[in-house]
Amino acid sequence: MPAANIRGYVVESLLARGYDEPFTLYGLIADSVATDPGRSHVTFTIHPKARFADGKAITPADVIFSFDLLRDHGRPLFGIYYGKVTKVQAIDDRTVRFDLAASDDRELPLILGLMPILPKHATDAATFEDTSFSPLTGSGPYRVSAVRPGESVTFTRDPHYWGRDLPINRGLWNFDTVKFDYYRDGNTYFEAFKKGLYDLRVETDPGRWQTAYDFPALRDGSVVKEAFPYGLPKGMQGLVFNTRRAIFADVRVREAILQLFDFEWINHNYFFDLYQRTASYFDGCDLSAHGVAANARERELLAPFPGVVRDDIMAGVWTPPVTDGSGRDRKALRRAFDLFAQAGYGLQGTQLVHRASGRPFGFEILTTTRDQERLGLAFARSLRRAGINTQVRNVDATQFERRRITFDFDMMDYRWEQSLSPGNEQLFYWGSEAADQPGSRNYMGVKSKAIDAMIAAMLRATERPDFVAATRA
Repeated sequence: MPAANIRGYVVESLLARGYDEPFTLYGLIADSVATDPGRSHVTFTIHPKARFADGKAITPADVIFSFDLLRDHGRPLFGIYYGKVTKVQAIDDRTVRFDLAASDDRELPLILGLMPILPKHATDAATFEDTSFSPLTGSGPYRVSAVRPGESVTFTRDPHYWGRDLPINRGLWNFDTVKFDYYRDGNTYFEAFKKGLYDLRVETDPGRWQTAYDFPALRDGSVVKEAFPYGLPKGMQGLVFNTRRAIFADVRVREAILQLFDFEWINHNYFFDLYQRTASYFDGCDLSAHGVAANARERELLAPFPGVVRDDIMAGVWTPPVTDGSGRDRKALRRAFDLFAQAGYGLQGTQLVHRASGRPFGFEILTTTRDQERLGLAFARSLRRAGINTQVRNVDATQFERRRITFDFDMMDYRWEQSLSPGNEQLFYWGSEAADQPGSRNYMGVKSKAIDAMIAAMLRATERPDFVAATRA
């Protein structure tokens, strides 16, 4: 099941987030934390009352065990994060210290504070990576009380939870039972909501938002439909080029394909004109470089990498291409053909081919939901106007996940969420090392010394202007 459901409810970390702040942590399993101005080390002291659900006290041995286990057998991002630690040791029966001298990473103490803590005595390292229906033992306010594979997971509140009176837990964990239901597709999921089978829904489909919320429970007030703004970056959803594929290696080819994506037609016909075009991974906040000319600090950071960022982006004037919304924009098609020609492609009859080799140009769009498939088919129609043979392959969630984590796709739909405090996770998204690490989110396969250097500058920044400049750069 998703880690997001286990974290917090069942398994806790040394520190916990305050969600009304960008990245501020408060004591949970640890009741104190200490570091030096250079953040070359961090020391956590475990709360004297901290206990796992089986009553065993949490010790430094459990913290060190969890660190080693997640670094060596956890998700790839744990290996990236925890690999920066030079040494970890128990100072006494409540205190554990991490040495970070070589990391040059000011965020790392916070990342370690969010490490899930698992019981050494109740966790088998040899089978940790195996799929299992046996619940984890944690220290959180809930225990896993029922598992129905493929259907639901139920948590029951632990009446003996050790941390009930901690300040960070005030007002939380009020329900005796929390049940997570799982559905195979979006339509079934929505129909279950209409029948009252679950209580809270976040709607992500503009079409459904506009047309489907007209049912008895909403009309009689039992269901409340509400839209509200939020202050986080808007994230980025799009079709990902896998540049590990030779067909997408040339940036001119990728830009030509971008010209053929008719956002205006899709937004009007599928999404009721409710979407805005994404132009940055940090749209909607001061970390976005879109529409902002590079300042002196950003230019200084990028100076060792001349030409790596286009002039129109540096000048703050670049925008995504705009079509006439007809679905048959000839100007966009002409721009695409010009770029394809520069990259060595041309039409042979009605088919786009590589002129030197005669190889037809074509690729596959991988999808797993009906909404993704509908978007892929619309894009494929536009691509065929340019002589590009595009196949849309819709697969089940298990196959999609397997192909995604092994980068076995040409193009796929994905969404990156961002926060107001980007940090180490950016290495997992765009870092050169992550490009070759199965399970990372560097799906496009980018390898860039400039990107690696900007992430490093972000992680060592001590002042907000330097942090913003590195993120924009």
